[in-house]
Amino acid sequence: MTTPFPFTAVVGQDDLRLALLLNAVSPSVGGVLVRGEKGTAKSTAVRALTTLLPEVSVVPGCRFSCDPASPDPGCPDGPHEGGGGGASRPARMVELPVGASEDRLVGALDIERALAEGVKAFEPGLLAAAHRGILYVDEVNLLHDHLVDLLLDAAAMGASYVEREGVSVRHAARFLLVGTMNPEEGELRPQLLDRFGLTVEVSASREPEKRVEVVRRRLAYDDDPAGFAARWADEEAAVRQRIVAARELLPSVRLGDGALRQIAATCAAFEVDGMRADIVMARTATALAAWAGRTEVLAEDVRQAALLALPHRRRRNPFDAPGLDEDKLDETLEASSGDDDPDPDGDGGGPGGGGGQPGPDEGPAGDGAGAQPEGGEGEPAPGGAGEQSPAPAAEPFRTKVLSVPGIGEGAAGRRSRARTEHGRTTGARRPQGTLTKLHLAATVRAAAPHQRARGRSGRGLVVRRDDLRQATREGREGNLVLFVVDASGSMAARQRMGAVKGAVLSLLLDAYQRRDKVGLVTFRGSAADVALPPTSSVDAAAARLESLPTGGRTPLAAGLLKAHDVLRVERLRDPARRALVVVVTDGRATGGPEPVALASRAARLFAAEGVASVVVDCESGPVRLGLAGRLAGELGGTAVTLDELRADSIAGLVKDVRRRAA
Repeated sequence: MTTPFPFTAVVGQDDLRLALLLNAVSPSVGGVLVRGEKGTAKSTAVRALTTLLPEVSVVPGCRFSCDPASPDPGCPDGPHEGGGGGASRPARMVELPVGASEDRLVGALDIERALAEGVKAFEPGLLAAAHRGILYVDEVNLLHDHLVDLLLDAAAMGASYVEREGVSVRHAARFLLVGTMNPEEGELRPQLLDRFGLTVEVSASREPEKRVEVVRRRLAYDDDPAGFAARWADEEAAVRQRIVAARELLPSVRLGDGALRQIAATCAAFEVDGMRADIVMARTATALAAWAGRTEVLAEDVRQAALLALPHRRRRNPFDAPGLDEDKLDETLEASSGDDDPDPDGDGGGPGGGGGQPGPDEGPAGDGAGAQPEGGEGEPAPGGAGEQSPAPAAEPFRTKVLSVPGIGEGAAGRRSRARTEHGRTTGARRPQGTLTKLHLAATVRAAAPHQRARGRSGRGLVVRRDDLRQATREGREGNLVLFVVDASGSMAARQRMGAVKGAVLSLLLDAYQRRDKVGLVTFRGSAADVALPPTSSVDAAAARLESLPTGGRTPLAAGLLKAHDVLRVERLRDPARRALVVVVTDGRATGGPEPVALASRAARLFAAEGVASVVVDCESGPVRLGLAGRLAGELGGTAVTLDELRADSIAGLVKDVRRRAA
């Protein structure tokens, strides 16, 4: 077994080290989400933490790590007698692979024993193994939705419930959840994001001396792992003793009313949803005091707790940048740190210092950069022939569901119908290759008629290879949504580009929620560009869209041909992922020789290959040429207007029809 890299030998990453140590002191803090670019020692620091955790006492022979002092009364391996002796073992760190199956995570029926011995036996999963330890998910933002749902349930209830294939099991599952991710590969679902108690951003140091030290230590570890660990053994032991001392001190730490008011005021000032942030901040501030060897929570503890617990809870959508305004944080803490009796001569301005009076936020609000007169620099320059400054996007809205027809077999997601490894069971078939998901009832039915001929004498069922049946399941898949956006001068006319960007931004938000990959092709002037190759990071697409300039002629054919090339390359990389092409244009074609004929031929390429497509018709004004509808017909897709793209447009139409009928 490889010697783990010493935790104390990790260079820099002070916030990451502190967040992990606070969770070691108080596991109730709720775990850590580590965000950062690749190659920044995220996984190294997390894996090194296990050497610092105190040993846990478990009931001998219990597969669910029950505490002998207070065993789980519903333990599947129980009942255990409380107060008995236990065996000590190191705390575990269990890794959840991104591609793990549902059975591997929660456990399932022991098929071998069920068929061979005729008994129902439960085989525990990773949640059982992680109880009273660490559950580590590398690239947690790429975790499939069905696994995310199971993690949310276990984290919320502290237990795992398994109801499947004739098995009904409940066992304790309290663990420290640690995830690492690279934001360039996409963001987390808000529900899972909120389950992480703390979050830290890590990046490689730009100081040459620190980078030299990182390389020096890594090479020394690779040359002699055991010797390198021995060099840091004393520091590791000191940190381990400090964690034990902080755990013992933790129950004595006092969280006063003043600190609680600061916590509540901070969460209210930053408009975080729910009350989980307040609770996590309180637990984190208490752990910080214990780590510092104090029995009283100070303002500096509250401030540090806010910096760790709030940044990821302030995101309202995937396009919001995480982070915290530290100036605003300091102002809030100062304003809420007064005595119990308010000071009538304070900075509140009015007598009585009431909370309803304008406070310290009044000044910054008045100085905001967003206070600009209407019709300013966001408007396009007159003329429309040359390049214009990027138009700001309109407010996003909830869009209609656009899906790929038929049934696919791509990666799990939430857009189009697909045959998947999870979802509802729709039938059974003979396995083609390796059996991955057994349909137990179908297998038993296939084997049952042959038991007498096979000489069955005991309880077990005699099953042969030909009896096995693969369960077929139907769920939803994520698609590649490739946006082909017209950025020509005709689109900028009558200030339409702001509405167009708002529509694409809305579709990007929908793609994020449905776990799609997205790509962005733009065309203007005389050529088309791949503004963003296919990626899981919709916020990167939103950033490219925001800075998209407009102007020039309309090379529609070039845009379609460029999109066709992108799809061809992507099919080689991920053949199972189906594509949905969303062309955002008014349908005009003015760039290049024979622009209309060439655009028609390019569109027929998509129709010939059966690529699903939607044309968002951006034509406006009283006179409409219907060019976008004609383009949709040649693509073999459908056309929708900007108004029809809204999810509430259908409901509004139905309501209007009913009103007229009444």
